[in-house]
Amino acid sequence: MKHTTSTKQRSFVRALVLAGTTALSTQAAADLVTLRSTDGTINLQGNLIGVVDDYYLLQTALGDLRVATNRVRCEGESCPSTKAVAADITISGSDTIAEGLMPLLMGGYATSLDAESTVTTTATAGEFAATLVGQQGFGDQLGTYLVKSTDATAGFAGLMDESAQLALSARPISDSEAALLAADGAGDMTSLDQEHILALDGLVLVVNQSNPVSQLSVSDIARIYRGEVTNWAEVGGPNLPIAVVTSDSDTAAVFNAGIFGESSPANAPSAFTASDNVEASNYVDANAGAIAYVGFAFKRGQKPITLISECGIGTQPDAFSVKTEEYTLFRRLFVYNRADNTDDMAQGFVDYAISDAANGVIRQSGFINLGVERVQMGLSSPRARTVLESGSNASEQLVANNMLALMANSDRLSSTFRFRSGSTILDPRGQADLERLVNYLEDMPAGTNVTLVGFADSVGAFDPNLALSEGRATQVEAALKSLGGDRLRNVTIKATGFGEIAPAACNTTESGRQINRRVETWISTQ
Repeated sequence: MKHTTSTKQRSFVRALVLAGTTALSTQAAADLVTLRSTDGTINLQGNLIGVVDDYYLLQTALGDLRVATNRVRCEGESCPSTKAVAADITISGSDTIAEGLMPLLMGGYATSLDAESTVTTTATAGEFAATLVGQQGFGDQLGTYLVKSTDATAGFAGLMDESAQLALSARPISDSEAALLAADGAGDMTSLDQEHILALDGLVLVVNQSNPVSQLSVSDIARIYRGEVTNWAEVGGPNLPIAVVTSDSDTAAVFNAGIFGESSPANAPSAFTASDNVEASNYVDANAGAIAYVGFAFKRGQKPITLISECGIGTQPDAFSVKTEEYTLFRRLFVYNRADNTDDMAQGFVDYAISDAANGVIRQSGFINLGVERVQMGLSSPRARTVLESGSNASEQLVANNMLALMANSDRLSSTFRFRSGSTILDPRGQADLERLVNYLEDMPAGTNVTLVGFADSVGAFDPNLALSEGRATQVEAALKSLGGDRLRNVTIKATGFGEIAPAACNTTESGRQINRRVETWISTQ
């Protein structure tokens, strides 16, 4: 059934939210309070003396401290009372995005409008309101955005009942969620107009800095999280009990899918269940035997673990491996909107958030933007050594040698395009990345050579896979030339393929095969 009349009218009614603080009386408050920031960088306890000029005055063991009210949330009976303000746009969903990315992203959006963003935490944990005022804070109020840190499921529910205009998610929308929203008139939630990638994130396995273990196989991690390995000595570490840290958030779903696939999820007795990434990271910092999975932006100095796949391919949790989506535990961070919601304020924010203008803010937040990155390859790299060992016969070894010859004088760009099995149709991210690649190549000097290099999984015979990889590269070549046109006049573009040579992941799982069905972008300058 379609919404009731009161629901349809909801877009005309501003949601009242708790925000801002009123000054305490001049009498000092003796009760203990806690001041917390949404990103976990501030966590202070003390006696609240008062609120003066938008600053909390806190009496602590370190002395009297002054903390800006727009940076923290006050928790405790002696916190000041709040007043209601109106929100024009409500954004709800993933705590990873809401707490880790949105505060700075809102500030960046305000700057792009020559405005100033004033962020005020509300009385509800994980919520904040960002009010934008034009002319760098001296003009008219442009509107207020309320950001609710919940989870993806709650974000999509907000789109369903229209209590939120935008939903944040650290996972793709499920088929059932998309079907319910489509039946409600919200449109195709997986279209480029409604499913937007804000940034990328890699789930990082972290251990305490005192732990000498620096790499683990995916199977060892699975055994640890199943409770089959309980001491670090069993995986090459010290004689120390393993303290497994888990989470009940969207982060856990990504971890379980990446480590366990279709098999049973983690079921080891948890030493600690973290409510969010910040708690997980802090627990590892305080416990020598702990291991946890956290978002890329939340590793906070803990020691990251290199993941070794079952076929011996190792990937480190760095920005490039996440951008190319070759790191085992990468994820895309999304924002979704309804097709029947054409609010200019919501659309304006989305347009900024997915543009190159937001790259710096995303990097500052600790997440990984979608901007094009360039790295050297060369014949001394581990990849080149792997290619040298490729090929089971003379014809396959010839393909490997051709790849090495091209690698010798080329760098690799992070722009990597993927396809469905047996298909030459780009996935949605690939279509969006074409525009980013054109923007990057447009400024290249004359004499720049770009080669679209195709690869395939190992399903089927070598020669058909080689032809398929070349066909995919040719498909991207044509799309890039068509989109770039005269903007790429300084660039020579060609395509080639190397089949199943140099896999980036194991071909034993569908997720691994999906990673291997790719077209890489290699570049050289004369």
